[in-house]
Amino acid sequence: MCILTPDGIFQNETADELILPTRTGKMGVLIGHAPLITALDIGPIICRTNSNWTALTLMGGFALVQEDTVTVLVNEAEDVSSIDLQRAEKDLENATNRLNQVTQEKDKVEATLSFKRARARYQTVQIK
Repeated sequence: MCILTPDGIFQNETADELILPTRTGKMGVLIGHAPLITALDIGPIICRTNSNWTALTLMGGFALVQEDTVTVLVNEAEDVSSIDLQRAEKDLENATNRLNQVTQEKDKVEATLSFKRARARYQTVQIK
């Protein structure tokens, strides 16, 4: 699995299994998976190597699966080690409150994006 951001290679590691946050739900990828391209949603990518599970936060993008290689192109990725649980909980609470209070369409779009980012960070830290 290779995760690429505009800044360069974020992570390049071998994994036995991946769970990707696609726009239509979570999708598992195992060795021998059929080739495909899929749009990614904001959320955690979960990786299994041997029996160890780890997670990273992806902020949307695309994934290309071909010949036992997964290439992920995203605008931003965040390692679980950089996420503080208490901060993630507080950010999710604030984003949820904001989303529930907005009424203007433009504000609702921005609040939804903030909520999805906060939820992804919280979900990622819960996996570790």
